[in-house]
Amino acid sequence: MAEEVENTENQEGTENLKVLENIDVMLTVEVGRTEITIKDLLRLNEGSVVELDRLAGDPLDIMVNNTKIAKGEVVMVGERFGVRFGEIVDPEKRMESI
Repeated sequence: MAEEVENTENQEGTENLKVLENIDVMLTVEVGRTEITIKDLLRLNEGSVVELDRLAGDPLDIMVNNTKIAKGEVVMVGERFGVRFGEIVDPEKRMESI
């Protein structure tokens, strides 16, 4: 009897998750950040270089709707860039940041 209840709950949970499968989210990969003044921002033009807060080779932050979910690295997929997921953030920690 307990097993039947558990199976029913699992099926209901799976059906509930299926409702969420088609919701669009924004996936962002952050290379780094910096702060600059508006004066410096206005001086930027083609060929300008802005130094970021990360070292070359550091893992990138992978975020969904501004919540960090993982760290990763840039890879080439044919002629396009891609991201290989590495360290995944613990789901409980993700929930804390929401």
